[in-house]
Amino acid sequence: MKTVLAALCLMLVASEASAIERYNSSRMNCSRVQATINADGAAIMRYPSKFTPGLQLYGRYVRHGGFCTAGEYAERVFITASDTRSCPVRECKRIEVDDDFPFILRHD
Repeated sequence: MKTVLAALCLMLVASEASAIERYNSSRMNCSRVQATINADGAAIMRYPSKFTPGLQLYGRYVRHGGFCTAGEYAERVFITASDTRSCPVRECKRIEVDDDFPFILRHD
């Protein structure tokens, strides 16, 4: 019974890991990038570096902070799309605690 339960748990973890879609944002216009992220909830976008020609960058972008893990929040960042180099999307960032101020600082 324990073996079956362990196998089911591993299958669940594997299916969740493969559920996120990957896209090339430089082949999509900004509104399509945003609509794709909103429809999927979270997506991995690949795009060319603004500063290093030929270098491909990637990141995981989310609809809102509910798609981030504990200890993270959704911050607005900008990625390259086919029609602009500044397409606003949200990316999960770690919450930082200021040592001089006892409350958690959020940069949302």
